[in-house]
Amino acid sequence: MRLDITKDCALAVATILSLLGAAFVSTAPTQARDYRPALAAAAQYTYDPANEVDVELVLAVDISQSMDTEEQEIQRAGYVSALTSREFLDAIQVGPIGRVAVTYMEWGGVDEHFIVANWTIVQDAASASHFASKIAEAPLRQVQRTSIASALQKSVELVENNKYMGLRRVIDISGDGPNNQGGSVTEMRDRMIASGVTINGLPLMMKSNKNTWQAMLNLDHYYEDCVIGGPGSFAIPVRSKEGFADAIRMKLVLEIAGLHLNEPDPYFQRVSAREPVRCNLFD
Repeated sequence: MRLDITKDCALAVATILSLLGAAFVSTAPTQARDYRPALAAAAQYTYDPANEVDVELVLAVDISQSMDTEEQEIQRAGYVSALTSREFLDAIQVGPIGRVAVTYMEWGGVDEHFIVANWTIVQDAASASHFASKIAEAPLRQVQRTSIASALQKSVELVENNKYMGLRRVIDISGDGPNNQGGSVTEMRDRMIASGVTINGLPLMMKSNKNTWQAMLNLDHYYEDCVIGGPGSFAIPVRSKEGFADAIRMKLVLEIAGLHLNEPDPYFQRVSAREPVRCNLFD
């Protein structure tokens, strides 16, 4: 499912949050592949109720060479703004446990993974601000290749080897291009979903009017067909620098809330009839 950002993003977020007060809505089984909820801690950790969270969330952020310095700064600022927003904090508070575990990883080619902000429990404004400050203060990096496959594998490793016990486990992966290193992205996606995660996407299409190959690729379609998956998975394309912060904020609220809206909603657009993307075109 693709969610397109409009000028009414703030209203959309408010609508989503209003639904949270009544009850949590279980995610639909669409695209689920051997889903197993993460209800037990990793073997190397003993049980601690303080480590129970509503969501274990990996923010996997593209820093490949196609992302220029200005875009990286906008991307960082967008995550900082979203993570400290009232909408995000309200979504956390409505959860049954009232806290989430989050880590922020930047990625590029195979085995190029940089943990900018390690696993942190976010449950209020102070903890959110502390986590966001690590992202804001870290130096910018840039690498050459784009291995979505490797980033997905590393993200799941981070989930499986932390000490937290989440009711849900979500990988939030952003990028401005297709997988071009590290093997088949669809095969890796399916393997990772089988471990019990949901993969959501943030295709960055801010250069689509200037970058011919990106415009031809229809990156939002690529993410829909080749990258996202698992119960309730979705992608939000970002088509302008101005809409970046709104897109991330809405995406985080949806991920923390775990909502699935069954009926047509003005802010959601399901994939229209079209030819499927050739996912292995760049692998």
